[in-house]
Amino acid sequence: NAEIPWDTMDMDFMNLNQSAHGDREFGHICARMRVRRKVVTGYWKDAKTLERIAVWQRVCIGWADAQDMRIIRLGDQMNNVAVTDGDKVEAEIRLGYHVDYMPFSSLMKYFDEVKDEDVDALVQEYFRLYAHDASLEDKGNEAYTKIWNAAKAELTLRAMLKDTGAKGFTTNFDDLGDYHVEQTGRGFDQIPGLASQRLMAEGYGFGAEGDWKSAALYRTLWVMTRGMEGGCSFLEDYTLNFNGKESSILQAHMLEVCPLIAEERPRLEVHFLGIGVRKTQTARLVFTSKPGAGVTATVVDMGNRFRLIVNDVDCIKSKPLPKLPVASALWIPQPDFETGATAWILAGGTHHSCFSYAVTPEFWEDYAEIAGIEMVHIDKNTTIENFKNSLRMGEVYYMLNKSLYL
Repeated sequence: NAEIPWDTMDMDFMNLNQSAHGDREFGHICARMRVRRKVVTGYWKDAKTLERIAVWQRVCIGWADAQDMRIIRLGDQMNNVAVTDGDKVEAEIRLGYHVDYMPFSSLMKYFDEVKDEDVDALVQEYFRLYAHDASLEDKGNEAYTKIWNAAKAELTLRAMLKDTGAKGFTTNFDDLGDYHVEQTGRGFDQIPGLASQRLMAEGYGFGAEGDWKSAALYRTLWVMTRGMEGGCSFLEDYTLNFNGKESSILQAHMLEVCPLIAEERPRLEVHFLGIGVRKTQTARLVFTSKPGAGVTATVVDMGNRFRLIVNDVDCIKSKPLPKLPVASALWIPQPDFETGATAWILAGGTHHSCFSYAVTPEFWEDYAEIAGIEMVHIDKNTTIENFKNSLRMGEVYYMLNKSLYL
């Protein structure tokens, strides 16, 4: 009943509809047993109630998907960057991730099995899907060869992921199997940026520079939001724009930004990439993200626990980057640039994060509750003083309640 039936309610109705045992007693038992759970209060037909239950259901789907999540690291984690690494054993215990290393020499088995006609077909699919200059279709141009090779890299990675049952992967732009290429003349002639962009759009987790935690978190984010509008992507804090009230953070990466967040039809382009082991002409999708509200998140290893850091952000209109032709987003972290960036750094946040227009902070709150990990949230109400106190309380909580993290 939405309302109490004042005129007809009798003792039989009371016994069958009372709150005393249906929620209070059950709630007490769960609290006494320290059972992590979500409490939704509301009439079961109300849209708001159904939405909150739906969030929990989507998070449960993402959590279930993570319990057999295999991430393949192609090359190792890069340059001893602590924030992108972590305790893989604890991650498997706590989050379900299984992280395996695969040398590029092993990937070449799949490379050799790719058929030329399949590559040709994929290249034509690129030309159908993405805006591009007509000159790219000229098979006599180096740019066409680079696109063709990028398509072969995509088919190689796709075959490996299917064969291993992996749900995500990482790359290392300083390790693309140089020794194997020198010995055999076969291998990747460029960083597989285009492949990474397209595989993310299909739901494969991706993390650059060996960042396996971001690869796994992106996969979970994609699963939780499947069928919802808005899109999601792996992103990196590229550089800061100090511009008064419009101060913002440019989000990008060398190449690997998911086209699901594009404002307009992505452009297929080939440009020189002067970073990493392959300094060469490289295929990629170029676009800017659509304006709108979103949420970005990252997981960091704090030594005695994992911390999920969540920040509400407002994507604003970005500008073309004629000398840096990559996909990008531009956002202002809530509650403002200075507070949001400061809080993120105080919490130990990574330079990589997983962003979505579709999720709300409630998704990540439910995820942290199910996983039994710490969550800190930076939103419109955040102040540095209160945020610092929250971090201190978290330290005390997890220090005194080690048994809760078993």
